Amino acid sequence: MTGWFELDKSSNSQYKFVLKAGNGEIILTSELYTTKSSAENGIASVQTNSAFDERYERKDSSNGKFFFNLRAANYQVIGTSQMYASKQSRDTGIASVKSNGSTTTIKDNT
Repeated sequence: MTGWFELDKSSNSQYKFVLKAGNGEIILTSELYTTKSSAENGIASVQTNSAFDERYERKDSSNGKFFFNLRAANYQVIGTSQMYASKQSRDTGIASVKSNGSTTTIKDNT
């Protein structure tokens, strides 16, 4: 099963999306957007940029965990991963975003 996006409205009336893998695990989380159309543009940006390895910023956190940001061509962060225990797990997460990020399935929960 392929992944999908879920678009949600937060308690403070802002919008965000997550990208889920085929098993339902969240693999990328967006920032908060003030409008639904901005969040939809963020999804479109993931669909466009997720295939390019150079768009992934691999990061080490201060607590010894690992994560990544997906960036657009203008270097703006589109989404951030969860924290991973190892660099190998982080790289597996990147592979999952590459594989699922082009999905056109969007579950609108707003």
